[in-house]
Amino acid sequence: MQNQSNQKWSVRMADSVMEREPLKLKKWGAYDSGVVLKGIEQVWRETKEQKYFDYIKTNVDEYVEADGNIKTYDLEEYNIDHINNGKLLLMLYQETGEEKYKKAAYLQREQLKTHPRTSEGGFWHKNIYPHQMWLDGIYMGAPFYAEFARVFNEPENFDDVAHQVILISKHTRDPKTGLYYHGWDESKQQRWANPETGVSPNFWGRAMGWYVMAIADILDFFPENHPRRNELINIFQGAIDAVVKVRDSVTGLWYQVLDQGNRPGNYHEASASAMFVYAIAKGVRKGYLATKYLDAAREGFEGIINNLIEIDEKGFVNLTQVCSVAGLGQVLPTEPYRDGSFEYYISEPVVANDPKGVGAFILASIEMEKGG
Repeated sequence: MQNQSNQKWSVRMADSVMEREPLKLKKWGAYDSGVVLKGIEQVWRETKEQKYFDYIKTNVDEYVEADGNIKTYDLEEYNIDHINNGKLLLMLYQETGEEKYKKAAYLQREQLKTHPRTSEGGFWHKNIYPHQMWLDGIYMGAPFYAEFARVFNEPENFDDVAHQVILISKHTRDPKTGLYYHGWDESKQQRWANPETGVSPNFWGRAMGWYVMAIADILDFFPENHPRRNELINIFQGAIDAVVKVRDSVTGLWYQVLDQGNRPGNYHEASASAMFVYAIAKGVRKGYLATKYLDAAREGFEGIINNLIEIDEKGFVNLTQVCSVAGLGQVLPTEPYRDGSFEYYISEPVVANDPKGVGAFILASIEMEKGG
């Protein structure tokens, strides 16, 4: 790549991604690559450069067949993560009118019709994680659900979308700090679950990042006159207020475990920081947040650029200090049990250019470039 230091960060990162990985999406369930592609969609909308749209379409077309079938997707896995990339189908259908994207989007919608739920109607995070809701899952399922309702005129779905957001707030929000625990087990059977409340033990940065990004995106599609719209905005405001209070005052960044910044082993985590910058800047632009919050977005974005971005010898933009993965419980008996402890969260690999961070960084960059 040529020296692009005069270009916008969103464009520089999108171009770096596209040159590094001509095919970004390695399977339909790669929700994290979908976050990158949603970021690139915003770059396309801002620049009007066809190469960005073509990159998204090429990736999606690897999986979506003419009859709307999605290769590598198994509806009956009932994994809420696998809904996230449905957002790309909705965009492509609206832009091209091609029926295969509509059919594939309806296939994703079918999963939500039969997806297992808690007794109060909250989507389980995955079928292999029974009775559990995780903050991550709100981002994976609810924005698609809301946009589908808008595009295909299913207004009754908005009640269910709001219910997902509000229900997990009811169960995972800590009344003392306003921060949100990563997950909640209705059955209270998991080793990580508080025996009285069912919540996991800590406030993981990216989990809250997913949650506030989800609400900011859901509201794009939510009817202005919906009776629960203001409730969603109030939840969003409270969550943002809580996370702003725990950021690092020196760098403007957020920590892997949000409220334990001074504890040995904790670190500035790139994906959560980018997600919060995105949600705050978008929230201010849309009028959900007071303009005073822009300072936190600006300082957070500067903190990412100054501390977490590196430019390599090829001119590629690299985002460092991204938590590779974190979850709760275990998928296989042979794997370590993820107990949600502080020690667990700081033990997961920290890497560069994980797509969860890269996608959030592109989205955050776009919002800052729009006036943040």
